[in-house]
Amino acid sequence: MSVNYLLNDVTAIKNALATLPTEWEGKQSILELKEAEYNWRQMEWWGFYFEYLCRRALAGICTIPGDRIGRTTFDLKRHINWDVKASAIKSDSHRAILNDKTAMGASIAHYGVHGVIVALCDVEYNDVDRTFQRWHTELKGGLSPYEQERRQRTSVSRYRKTHVTLKEILFLSIDATTVQHLSTMRQGRNANGMPRPEKYLLNLEAIDEFFVDILSFGTR
Repeated sequence: MSVNYLLNDVTAIKNALATLPTEWEGKQSILELKEAEYNWRQMEWWGFYFEYLCRRALAGICTIPGDRIGRTTFDLKRHINWDVKASAIKSDSHRAILNDKTAMGASIAHYGVHGVIVALCDVEYNDVDRTFQRWHTELKGGLSPYEQERRQRTSVSRYRKTHVTLKEILFLSIDATTVQHLSTMRQGRNANGMPRPEKYLLNLEAIDEFFVDILSFGTR
């Protein structure tokens, strides 16, 4: 039954996402997120912009957000829970950070399968003078406490993505068997000293056993 639910979900979600915009200009996208009051302050704005586009396209088709298990809330649910991720095609890691291991295990145990939607994107970075980064910082009203603390530790600042092109969307499934083939990400401790929950890591160069379907975007 979980297979039927999975395929039903993929068909409905894929059809709804087929008309997503594929060119995401940084400033315009951040201002759109700000207007919607949705994670517009985040450094990795493009991942949250994909989440925002999915939420908008899937309203009325899926429950948004999905189930809450412990402290974890999944991005959306139709018949099963789905997480939404974005990844740069030209990346050194080729790994997507998934959700809390315990919560994902509970979702799999309840529904038989857990879904992951991954946007594969080409990305462009800001210039050496970091004009885009300065614009975003000014829009936020200055550096966040996290950015201030990181600057105290190192003078090196990551380049920001200024433009993103959506190329493909992967639809993946994880069940009680395939979940054993995921690696684990340890996150250290919270400010109160308590360990953060471990998360799963997905190697995007080895997804055959998770693959369900793909949505490719050509020139529009």
